[in-house]
Formats: sequence, structure tokens, C-alpha cells
Amino acid sequence: MAKSKFEYVRDFEADDTVLPNCWIVVRLDGRNFHRFSEQHEFKKPNDDRALQLMTKCAQTVMQELEDIAIAYGQSDEYSFVFKKKSRWFKRRASKFMTHVVSQFSSSYVFYWKDYFKDQQLLYPPGFDGRIVLYPSNQNLKDYLSWRQADCHINNLYNTVFWMLVQRGGLTPVQAQERLRGTLAGDKNEILFSEFNINYNNEPLMYRKGTVLIWQKVNEVITKKIKLPKEEEEKEVEVTRTKTKVVPLHCDIIGDQFWEEYPEILAEDS
Repeated sequence: MAKSKFEYVRDFEADDTVLPNCWIVVRLDGRNFHRFSEQHEFKKPNDDRALQLMTKCAQTVMQELEDIAIAYGQSDEYSFVFKKKSRWFKRRASKFMTHVVSQFSSSYVFYWKDYFKDQQLLYPPGFDGRIVLYPSNQNLKDYLSWRQADCHINNLYNTVFWMLVQRGGLTPVQAQERLRGTLAGDKNEILFSEFNINYNNEPLMYRKGTVLIWQKVNEVITKKIKLPKEEEEKEVEVTRTKTKVVPLHCDIIGDQFWEEYPEILAEDS
């Protein structure tokens, strides 16, 4: 291919190839989602529609970028973990990040009406992203544990805060002041003694977030086939195995999850 005299400008591009043999984590966060959720009247403290839409977008990302081994999401954030040996995009950090964020953002707009049937999308949402490398399996597990611990801390606070506002009659400022300096046990006590809520009975999706993994599932489909000596086609049910992105709401801090799904961290996965 012929080159022009302007070809030299490519020399200004930075080499952003990430280190080899590291887990590549792309985490995206909603930009100004506090304002976005208020203007679109999200339910507090948790809106199932918003959480399920986020998960749908994350599933779409994983289906498009199959080198993602696992993803974890809560609130307005999602983390996508690319395999250690992934060669996608020649391991360029900018490519990993922009592909994930752009696919997620466009999916959010595309699928909005499926989850917010009575709420018009008032303006396009924004998401920012960052990329972090983790050299060992333990580093990666600790990262995901950190995000799930963050989910628990934030959700417990928000659950108590909004109960004090919605059912306790406090203003947001008064509720914030009431919770200042409280520990997890104090918040649980407020929920139970004042609102008869056992936090441990709250939905796992709120308390644990959402884990996305690849799983083989059996699907039953109907096919039309023509049997020998038969003139007309006949409908028959056929079971086929397909690998799909499956959402889980479970603990990933302990060992049980990783023992149950060892293929996630397998070197040759």
C-alpha cells in the first residue's frame, strides 16, 4: 500500500499495550448517575428495572467480546474481566476500554424501552471507564471481593437511609445526620427495631450484586423435519446445548464460588 507524506503522524500514537499474563479488568461507571436516576424517577433504594437493564447491557458486552471470563456489577457500575492470555485488540488498553464502554452505552439506550416501558429516556446516559491489570488469581479475587464488599456497605446504608426518609419521616439531611458514625450493627438494628426489616432477607441482587459467567444450558427448540415415508413435515422438539451468559446473585468473597466454577480462573479457559 502506498504511503503518503503524512504517514509520520502515526509516530505520535502512544504504545498502550498492556502487560502479558495479567487479568485485564475494565470497570465502567455511570457518569452523573445521581442526577440521571432522579430525573428518570428511579425507585429508592433499589430499582429492579435499572439493575436488570445494567445486567442486560453487560450480557450484551460479554456476548460481543467472548474473551471476557467473568463480570460483576452493582448499582451503576460493571467490571469485565478479560482472560489472562487474551490477544484481543493486540492487548491495547484503549481498545479494550473503548469497546466495552461504547457497547455498554449503546446497549443501555437500545434496551431502555424494554425495562422502562412507561418512562421516556430524557437524554443519553454517559459512562466512563478505566482499565486495571492484576497479575495473580488472588489479586483478581481480591478485586472482585472489594467490589462486592462495596456493594454490601453501600446497599446497607442506602436501605436504612431511604427507610428513614420514606417511612420514618426524616428529611435527607436528618437521615444523613442520624446515620453519621453508625456501624453495620447499628444500621441493622435501626432496620429491625424501627421498620421490622431483617436486612438478611433483602433480595440477594441488592446485597450481593450480579455475577455474570458462561454456562452451558440446555435449550428445547421446535424444528420441522420430514420423516422417511412421510409426505408432510412434522414438528419435533430438539434439545441442544448452548453456552450462554448467566446471571448469578451469590457470594464471591468466600471459596465456595471459585471451587464451584474453577474454569473461570483456568489458564486454558
